[in-house]
Amino acid sequence: MRYFFIILLFICSCTSNTTEVSNVDSKVQDILSKMTLEEKVGQMAQINLTVIAKGPNKWGSSFPLEIDPKKAKKALVDFKVGSVLNTINNTAQNTETWYKTITEIQKYSIDSTRMKVPVIYGIDAIHGTTYTAGATMFPQQITTAASWNEENAYNMALVCAYETRASGIPWNFSPVLDLGLDPRFPRQFETFGEDPLIVERFGKAMIRGYQGENNDISNKYSVAACMKHFVGYHAVISGKDRTPAYIPDNVLSEYHIEPFKKAIEAGAKTVMINSGLINGVPVHADYNLMINVLRNKLGFEGVILTDWEDIRKLHDRDKVAKNQKEAIKMAINAGIDMSMIPYEYEHFIKNLIALVKEGEVSIERIDDAVMRILKLKFELDLFNNPVTNFEEYEDFGSKKHHQLAYKAASESITLLKNDDNILPLKGNPRILVTGPNADNMRTLNGAWTYSWQGDLTDDFAGDYNTIFEAIRNNFGSSNVKYVPGVTYRKGGNYYDLDEVDISKAVQEARRSDYIVLCLGENTYTEKPGDLNDLNIHKLQTKLAIELSKTGKPIILILNLGRPRLISDIEPLMSAVVNVYLPGNFGADALSDIISGRVNPSGKLPYSYPAYPNSLLPYYYKPSEVQNNAQGAYNYVGEVNNLYEFGYGLSYSDFKYSNFAVSKDTFALSDTINVGVFVTNDSDIDGYETIQVYSSDLYASITPDIKRLRDFSKVHIKAGETKRLSFSIPVSELEFYNIDNVPVVEEGRFKITINDNVKEIYIR
Repeated sequence: MRYFFIILLFICSCTSNTTEVSNVDSKVQDILSKMTLEEKVGQMAQINLTVIAKGPNKWGSSFPLEIDPKKAKKALVDFKVGSVLNTINNTAQNTETWYKTITEIQKYSIDSTRMKVPVIYGIDAIHGTTYTAGATMFPQQITTAASWNEENAYNMALVCAYETRASGIPWNFSPVLDLGLDPRFPRQFETFGEDPLIVERFGKAMIRGYQGENNDISNKYSVAACMKHFVGYHAVISGKDRTPAYIPDNVLSEYHIEPFKKAIEAGAKTVMINSGLINGVPVHADYNLMINVLRNKLGFEGVILTDWEDIRKLHDRDKVAKNQKEAIKMAINAGIDMSMIPYEYEHFIKNLIALVKEGEVSIERIDDAVMRILKLKFELDLFNNPVTNFEEYEDFGSKKHHQLAYKAASESITLLKNDDNILPLKGNPRILVTGPNADNMRTLNGAWTYSWQGDLTDDFAGDYNTIFEAIRNNFGSSNVKYVPGVTYRKGGNYYDLDEVDISKAVQEARRSDYIVLCLGENTYTEKPGDLNDLNIHKLQTKLAIELSKTGKPIILILNLGRPRLISDIEPLMSAVVNVYLPGNFGADALSDIISGRVNPSGKLPYSYPAYPNSLLPYYYKPSEVQNNAQGAYNYVGEVNNLYEFGYGLSYSDFKYSNFAVSKDTFALSDTINVGVFVTNDSDIDGYETIQVYSSDLYASITPDIKRLRDFSKVHIKAGETKRLSFSIPVSELEFYNIDNVPVVEEGRFKITINDNVKEIYIR
């Protein structure tokens, strides 16, 4: 009888879901059938908030925020614009202001238009609710990936969805599913690193956190996620943002598309398109990628959104469209549903209407786009609940949310060097904290924090601890001194620094037992973060060298969004700790690691290069090895990295033993079962991340040196031994061949965990 009820419940659930989907589709078709062409095209336009706000011009507005009735009526009523994004003057607002603003916007769209279709508001909330004062700021994605624990990505998305809805906003332009391949690229910190498997798993976890367990985004605690940036955005030749990439189809499929495929399978509702070019074709005009691949091959049914002004760039920048009207035609016919304009909306709407009337864009293409937009609005329940009320979100910025952000930071911070076990610090030491990142909340968070470039963070994050403040709290104000030595130039670019008191820092160092040297980067993202020199700034190098002359042990803290070259000073350091961009609670987590309250467990989610010409991901090709044999053609060795992908130390000492693979020969339909024992051979409890790699020894195209196939982060008590097992389907060893077809070829492979290697044969 029990099984009957289970089956009945399953049938009812399926029937209910099918009915609900059918009802939404029916409502969408009903509205669509009644809309004029002008009303449909308006739905495809997304404008910036400043366009409808009071102020001197459309790029900037007065403060505090007020909606301008004349501007709002023109955009939302006369031109029937369907979406708004971003924030006033690029700075955070409180939840009450957000509620009043979006309520007023919805009144224009619902009360003053014939079809009463609500606006959908979207925003970049990538490591917390970016543009809301008091929101919980988690570590950035690259930092979260260093935890090697998807739970932290899920928690970040769950809290961010809650606090974004508390701000009245239902649509979040996150997660970033690009591969962070190149340390020169200014947005590497927004990614989960260079490995496709980590990006897949962490991306799926964030989709689940944003959209809920059942992708029920009508829930007032969930938001619609937006995968970005489809596809290959970071794999550029120059290392600079929005520049051309040249990616063979098989490479695009195997490495770049796969994370998006998994996110689509997880139910992601929307996608943002790559702002750059692949093989000479702007992705915003690429019918093959948007329709043949994204729609047809991957089965994506949601809304396809442009990035900032990217249809305009087809004419202005990329020179593939002779004018703006042709650019609109190319992008819409290639598959774009909604254009992030964000200022010149009149031209977009008028030109698109004209293109339809001239037969250059079909009404079927318009209907398809608007159908997807309307469906998203229904799924978000915007027709019934156009704005969520901040008063119903009592956990906004709560201690519970803060604890999850602290946990993510504490699991992500990565110990890279620890000579003579200098860390954790013992006793009652005298500590000098120095460097431009030592007393700086801005650098702990990175960009997309209270403002686009993160430059306003210090105005909002005064209640949280900088590295200096957190160490002082743990070790006592009388024992901890702060002298900056070098500072970031106020009002300058992110790379501008000034020497202020290096000699004073050296004098204080001589009176100290330890030096905590905090180096790294100021905040940046997108084009403002492009660089020409990956080396850490020369003034920071000078500070490190001068301090090393004191003979006092130096603990180098790296606070940066991408690995900057430190090979000249790393040998002078007794310890190196990478905190990446750990958010508002990163300094507390770091201080607890330095004091020994927390045992570090982070592992690098990227390869940390040693030299300017050694910038490769860990899955490089055999011919790319770079040994130091002068003039020798000796293809053995490794790429010259300072620290390898997946590397990270612990205060515990982990030993691996009894490595075993279930058999020697496998068929294509088999599963490879792998086991290993891990012992914590120390008196400190700790977390260890066990990483399983495969190597295809010979293939029809040159294989990668190795690929990550599975991983697991486990807690092992002092003296304890745990057996870990992994099951890897043989099919997951596939690669895309020269014909862009996924294959597993017969031959020899290696399976590796730590230093343990087993060769197998696939037949």
